Amino acid sequence: MKQGQATATQRLDYQAPAFWIDSVELTFDLDPAKTRVLNKMRLRRNPDVAPQPLRLDGEELNLARVLVGGAGTSFKIEGDQLVLENLPEGNEPFELEIFTTCAPNKNTQLSGLYVSGDTFFTQCEAQGFRRITYFLDRPDVMASYQVLLRADKAQYPVLLSNGNLVESGDLPDGRHFARWQDPHKKPSYLFALVAGKLVAREQQITSRAGHKHLLQVWVRPGDLGKTEHAMNSLMAAIAWDETRFGLSLDLERFMIVATSDFNMGAMENKGLNIFNTKYVLATEATATDADFANIESVVGHEYFHNWTGDRVTCRDWFQLSLKEGLTVFRDQEFSQDMAGSPSARAVKRIEDVRVLRTAQFPEDAGPMAHPVRPDSYVEINNFYTVTIYEKGAEVVRMQHNLVGRDGFANGMKLYFERHDGHAVTCDDFVQAIADANPASPLAQHLGAFKRWYSQAGTPRVHAQGQYDAAAQTYTLTLTQSCPATPGQPDKQPFVIPVALGLLGQDGRALALQLEGEDAAAGHERTLVLHEARQTYTFTHVAEAPVPSLLRGFSAPVILECDYSDAELLTLLAHDGDAFNRWEAGQRLALRIALAAIASDAPVAQAAVLPPAFVAAMRDVLRHPQLDAAFKELVLTLPSETYLAEQLQTVDPQRVHEVREALRAQLARELHADWAWAWEQHHASGAYRPDAASSGRRALAGLALAMLCLDARTSGDTLWPGKTYQRFKTAANMTDRLAALGALVGAGHALAQPALERFHQLFKDDALVIDKWFALQAGRVDRGGDVLPSVKALMKHPDFNLKNPNRARSLVFSYCSANPGAFHRSDAAGYVFWADQVLALDAFNPQVAARLARALDRWSRLAEPWRSAAREAIARIAAKADLSNDVREVVTRALAD
Repeated sequence: MKQGQATATQRLDYQAPAFWIDSVELTFDLDPAKTRVLNKMRLRRNPDVAPQPLRLDGEELNLARVLVGGAGTSFKIEGDQLVLENLPEGNEPFELEIFTTCAPNKNTQLSGLYVSGDTFFTQCEAQGFRRITYFLDRPDVMASYQVLLRADKAQYPVLLSNGNLVESGDLPDGRHFARWQDPHKKPSYLFALVAGKLVAREQQITSRAGHKHLLQVWVRPGDLGKTEHAMNSLMAAIAWDETRFGLSLDLERFMIVATSDFNMGAMENKGLNIFNTKYVLATEATATDADFANIESVVGHEYFHNWTGDRVTCRDWFQLSLKEGLTVFRDQEFSQDMAGSPSARAVKRIEDVRVLRTAQFPEDAGPMAHPVRPDSYVEINNFYTVTIYEKGAEVVRMQHNLVGRDGFANGMKLYFERHDGHAVTCDDFVQAIADANPASPLAQHLGAFKRWYSQAGTPRVHAQGQYDAAAQTYTLTLTQSCPATPGQPDKQPFVIPVALGLLGQDGRALALQLEGEDAAAGHERTLVLHEARQTYTFTHVAEAPVPSLLRGFSAPVILECDYSDAELLTLLAHDGDAFNRWEAGQRLALRIALAAIASDAPVAQAAVLPPAFVAAMRDVLRHPQLDAAFKELVLTLPSETYLAEQLQTVDPQRVHEVREALRAQLARELHADWAWAWEQHHASGAYRPDAASSGRRALAGLALAMLCLDARTSGDTLWPGKTYQRFKTAANMTDRLAALGALVGAGHALAQPALERFHQLFKDDALVIDKWFALQAGRVDRGGDVLPSVKALMKHPDFNLKNPNRARSLVFSYCSANPGAFHRSDAAGYVFWADQVLALDAFNPQVAARLARALDRWSRLAEPWRSAAREAIARIAAKADLSNDVREVVTRALAD
């Protein structure tokens, strides 16, 4: 395990490798305790780099032999590197052979080659390949791979690796072999192997180009019936990428393998994607609508990497968003297209923006803030962040919007023409999009646009409008600023596309004509804010308009606009842009909640929803045209995390109490409407995971939760009883879990027998039991009862901290996703957090570092939480043998 003080890697220090590796032949004799790896490489010196020794990366390897050109050679070990100096001169290729052994069954980090449930798996991104063999483990070294796997046939009947199967057969002593060849060059982080007792769902397809392909989803025996949705999602992704971008599958076969021990969601290894079971296994009885949607999204994401990440990869890890931000954008577009209707597309967009605001915006404002293309890192695993992924996707989305759908497709085509088969940079991507669209705003402001890659922080856009009744003009002034972030005290202006429309007082969309234009041009347009301050004047505006700004969330910024309550109510009732309609409701709720939090009055007096807001929510709930999924989003109050981010100093208990009081009022005053919503939207027919059906279930589930919440104070027994009955008779997991969540969330006496019954029903399904743990760890805290429950659950026979999914379901759900229960005034939550970070760090630093980020925003806390949080962070930092992963996080946190 990498431990101790480590120096930072700097982006500007990048140097091309001194050697290239053209081909790799790997032979594995698989054994859990001692796997033998023979690595035969063909190398050549890089003529553009001055002659120097060959330095190969390696970790926790036992080196047995090194041969150059078939003969022994001198070498030395310096830290984690194998150094060879006596190598052939000149630029002619030479052969290097390295024989090592490793112990996969002792690999608790789940990085490199490891064993899970008697099956071999690999995870090589970002730097796991060096735990398999000595190598130039960097993404700009792309080589051809041929892999020979040998193992006991009874124990490991399935032997998989990247590319195409070229040969297989039996060996003496009950062993067998499989030889795989990847026809495409790839970096080492895309290498993969799997060996074990697995079964596959198979599907033969023919591409639009007329080529036949074999698709396989490999799982453990017993899980095959849960793979239909994953296979359907894969086929949909392949068809979508051909249709939308003209990108076809380039291998004879494409494989997905599922494992329950995985640090990430999934991995795009070329042709052999390895997935967390969470994003593969689903039936209506065991998976929720959200699970079905996530599987479709993640399967799509990893498949789309086949081109955006595999065929064109990153020059170095600072360019991580080159593949991740672009591919998140692609999977978001895929999910929106699969959703179908404009309303369903808008729901998906709102869900993505909620993630950005509740996770990425806080990261941008915290100690781990970094640009989409970071400048330095100590541990690269810490930079698989929402900034790289989600903000990176928003940066790609802005390019898409600035050049248009067809222009973006042309830019993608040029990108692959220039860079297919190469390792490149973020600059190379944006340059291709701009070059394909020379007349676009992106090309005109290219240098300034690239600041999205180099500057950290969330820009703020302040909008101020002025209506001149006599002149019938509306002048909109936009100003932008961005707060300082670590290492970047001053920021230059960004290029910010601001999509907008103007509404009349009655909600009508007004025609838009800018000063100097001959005629109005539609009801929506995009302004490009590229200076610190710009002013736009609209003419022929017959009445004072209500501006609808940042439509579709056209840029990842914080919009500051002094809307009146009346204007927000107009937008909520009439805006043709679904995102801004939702946003108006959120702004109203946020305004009410923040005023209550700031008040000196007791929560019961301060946290009161005004009649106009309640009436507006009732109108949305009863609206005959709005989709159910959209209604559920509008009627869900802003989260505690999002509320806290609006405050300079955070009293987490005040935030929690205010939000709960507002929820209780909404439950009480809309009681009859919630009952109506339940009766109109709950269903007992055949399950379908489509957007419309999922939306109805979501709204019915919210209604049930609000009715049970109201019953807590009213003493009503009808709705808790109906909810328990729904829990028992539900025909799908979405409805069953919603009913269970309603009882648990309301703290009703029926919650405990329901939890016991749920566990009894699903005790043999690990993913469902993860939901059981998460529900209890994430429930509303009443009198400090959640932490004792979490501690008790850690002793449950089904809990295992070493399984990442199980650790996330309980420990992360409490520490990272339940602020009202975590931020205890007695600091017990922080003590528990520190204990678990240290425990995890002893065997899985990647997972530990992610948990360590739960207190990134500690410096914003009020006392006594602030001092207690700092003490907990300092206790972790003081540990001598802390991993680099965790040390980087806590050191940066303490410096905040």
